[in-house]
Amino acid sequence: MRFTRMDVHRDACQICVLDADGNDHQQRVPSRPDELAQFAASLGACDVVAIEATGPAAAIARILEPHAGQVVVVNPRRLGQIAARAKTDRIDAHTLSRLLAAGVLTGVWTPDEPARALRRLVSRRAAVVRARTRAKNEVHAVLARNLCPGVPVTDAFGKAGRRWLAGLALPEEELITLTGCLRQIDTFEAEITELEDVLVGRVARSSEVRRLLSVPGVNVIVATTFLAYVGDIGRFAGPRQLVGYLGLDPRVRQSGEAAARGGHISKQGAACVRHVLGQAAWRPARVAGPLRAFYERICARRGPQVAITALARKLATLFWHLLTRDEDYAFAEPSVVRAKRRALELKAGAPPHKGRSGPEGPVSPAPAQRVAERELVLASETAYRRMMADWRRTREVGAGAANGARLT
Repeated sequence: MRFTRMDVHRDACQICVLDADGNDHQQRVPSRPDELAQFAASLGACDVVAIEATGPAAAIARILEPHAGQVVVVNPRRLGQIAARAKTDRIDAHTLSRLLAAGVLTGVWTPDEPARALRRLVSRRAAVVRARTRAKNEVHAVLARNLCPGVPVTDAFGKAGRRWLAGLALPEEELITLTGCLRQIDTFEAEITELEDVLVGRVARSSEVRRLLSVPGVNVIVATTFLAYVGDIGRFAGPRQLVGYLGLDPRVRQSGEAAARGGHISKQGAACVRHVLGQAAWRPARVAGPLRAFYERICARRGPQVAITALARKLATLFWHLLTRDEDYAFAEPSVVRAKRRALELKAGAPPHKGRSGPEGPVSPAPAQRVAERELVLASETAYRRMMADWRRTREVGAGAANGARLT
């Protein structure tokens, strides 16, 4: 069996092949599809290849997989300091090929092509949204520098806001900045709309996306980002593994006889998933339900930022349970869920019902039904608060403290 390690760069790959006798052979191959295909043809079923998880790693792995016995994509963050005094491509390739032969290196999950395509779309949309935010912040900076009054409308970049901005008396250089930023915002808005249309077209029929839409605060962007980076939920034995994969688990420090101390979250994995979960968590923190009671319980002890992070972790745990059990969120308002799913269908090009109820019921229910749904959600929040109060009493004075207490 031969063990091969590839140090991937934009222009070339440094390759170290460790043969059965323990001898290593170095070569350098240009990072071009035809050159890599020629190298792949020299591999056989007895070859194991390790590649660092860099940008081109997925494309290179697709070229090598039909020829090699096994292709392992390795997380570079877990490799650590592989050379004490010198670090070159040859030393890296030599050291890691021996680590691979010793069985020290473990591979990471590589997504299939549909998941990779979703990741690229989601990543592009996030980058455009950040650029739009920078342009908007620059507009607000122009207003602040020139002592302009507060914006009298809700959206400074809507129709009424644009009319208000057009009527401001600004110096020429500031007016050029303002006009350029508004032009950039229009361009970014058009690209975001285009990207969202493509995303909706790809996930409109996904049962997993529709399942996650039953959670308050979760829209199609949150659900798609989560699924694009998590992939098959069956890869995780439990919610704790999923939380660790997303980097929402707290760091733990313990040494000697001292008690273990929890710190900040590890922030491993995809940052964009943590971002969208944190943004989505603000909605259930403000609407009735058990999630709001959970947020308020943590907020009373640790503050709003820690509570939102804890609620984002709770959402990830909830997603694991919903997807593995193939169930909707039990404490959602059915009419709200129907409206979200119907909006997804319409954006994907579904024909309108024109006053008729859909297969899940009317999107706009009667007022009495809405009141009944909200009462049920409030009852679930009250039950959660009662359960946690009984649990705290049990912890304080023993298991017999809550005898006879009811949770409803």
